[in-house]
Amino acid sequence: MLILASTSPWRRMLLERLQLPFETASPEVDETPLPEETVAEMVRRLSRAKAEAVARQHPEAFVIGSDQSAEADGMILHKPGSYARAFEQLRHLSGRTVTFHTGLCVCHAGLCVETMDRSVTHFRPLDDTLIDWYLKKERPYNCAGAIKSEGLGALLIERIENDDPAALIGLPLLKLVDLLNELNYPFPWQTRGSSH
Repeated sequence: MLILASTSPWRRMLLERLQLPFETASPEVDETPLPEETVAEMVRRLSRAKAEAVARQHPEAFVIGSDQSAEADGMILHKPGSYARAFEQLRHLSGRTVTFHTGLCVCHAGLCVETMDRSVTHFRPLDDTLIDWYLKKERPYNCAGAIKSEGLGALLIERIENDDPAALIGLPLLKLVDLLNELNYPFPWQTRGSSH
């Protein structure tokens, strides 16, 4: 059994691309940053905490935990929650570089393997008219930094540097396949003897 330890519709949509049967479960993890913790450290810790929390209830399952956060100039970018805060965030990001850290952890039978993706996102110079139009059309208030790269965010972004295109949306699929292979997940195309 494959379980996604997340209630995120974006992570669910990404995992569906692999056409593997899976369930979702809410990890119920406190996501408060720890003092002195870097954004990358926080993302790694939360990815593992989410996977471990669900794996405790389903020890025989392959449990996927993922977390993402963004930073600009060393400051964490939170989900804005409102138009006004999203507008200020995007105005601040105009012409700047934002780094998205996406952590990934898979746990199975007491063993956990993990990895990180770093997506460096370069923003175009943004004027207020474009920001206003984008926010009213996309309404990305529950996205870190108000950035929805898979949608109209393409209007805001000049280029992205990363190893895994799906990572920016919230779940690094290329790296996920690697971790599942590492834990001997029984992919449907692999023959595993007469029991499968």
